[in-house]
Amino acid sequence: METTRRFFVGMGAATAAMGLDQALAAPAHASMAKDKFWVAAVTPCDKSYNFDEGAYRDLLSWYKANGADGVLVLGTNGEGPSYSVAERKKIAEFALKNKMGLDMIVATGTANFNETIDLSQHAAAIGADSVLIQPPFYFKNPTGDGVIRYFTTIFDKVRTPVRYYHIPQVTGVPAGLKVFQALAQHPNFIGIKDSHGDPAEYEVIANGLPARLNIISGTDNNMPAALRRGDGVILGSGNVYPKYVAAIFAAHRAGKDLTAPLAKMARATSFMEGGDYYNPSAIKYTLSLMMGNLGTTFTRPPWTEIGEDLKAKIRKGVSQLKAMG
Repeated sequence: METTRRFFVGMGAATAAMGLDQALAAPAHASMAKDKFWVAAVTPCDKSYNFDEGAYRDLLSWYKANGADGVLVLGTNGEGPSYSVAERKKIAEFALKNKMGLDMIVATGTANFNETIDLSQHAAAIGADSVLIQPPFYFKNPTGDGVIRYFTTIFDKVRTPVRYYHIPQVTGVPAGLKVFQALAQHPNFIGIKDSHGDPAEYEVIANGLPARLNIISGTDNNMPAALRRGDGVILGSGNVYPKYVAAIFAAHRAGKDLTAPLAKMARATSFMEGGDYYNPSAIKYTLSLMMGNLGTTFTRPPWTEIGEDLKAKIRKGVSQLKAMG
C-alpha cells in the first residue's frame, strides 16, 4: 500500500578547534546509513523575523522524542533561501550544538557557487553529517554540462558529503539521469533528495545510478519505493506525523510487513486534506497545536499567516490525530 499525497517540502567553537583548513582536508563522514528518516524541519522566528532559538530547541526535542533519525536544516520548509548567509551559519551552528543525537543535513545551496561553497565549508567545519545543495535557481533550464560544471566546482572545494536537491518544480532546473551519472563520478557526491515526486522518474534515477548512492524520497508517495531500495526519506510531513513515519521505518528495519504502519500513516494524512496544509506557515501552526509549546508561528515574507478557514481545518485534523493516537 502506498500513501498518495505529496509534501514538498538543505564558526562556533567547533570551527575554532578544528580550523577551516583542517575541515576541508577531512575525509567524508563514514557513518552513512542510507535508510534514515529525516524531518525537513521548519525554522521558527519571532514577529520581527529573528531566529527563535528556544522554539528551535523545542522542535529538535519533538523530532527526537517522536522517533526521527535526523533533521534537514534550512531546506524548503526551513525557509533557507529567506535567510542571509550570516543567519544561515548562525542557525546551522545552533542546530549542531543542540543535535540531540540526530543526524544533521544542512541545506547550503544558493543562487551562486561562492556562497554555496562558503556555507558548505562552514557546515563541514561545525560537524554537519552532509550538505544538501539545489542547482542555481535564477537561470532556468541550464544545460546539463552547466549543472555538472556548477556542482563539480563545489565538489572540488568542499570536503563533506554532498546530496543533490532535485526539486525542478521550484528551481526550474530539470536535471536528469545523465547529469546525475556524471556527478556520481565524484567521491563527495553521495546521493539525491528527490522532491519532484514522480514515481516513474524516481525509479529511473534510482535504477540508473550506482548502488552506493542514497536516493532519498522527499515526498510521501515514493517512501515505499525508497524503503524497498534500502533508502531513506526527508519529509516535510515528518513535522506533523513523525511517530507514524518512524513506525514505518521501525517495521522496515525489523523485517516486518509494512502494510499496517503505511495504512496508519495514510489515515493520519487523510485528516489533513482539502487545503494547503504543508507550507511553512501551516506546518508551524499545526505544530503549535500538537506540541502545545511552540512559541512562534511566524514565517518570513513572502509567506503570510494562514487564514481562519485553514486554521479551523487544521484544528479539526489535529483533534482527529490526537484521538487516533
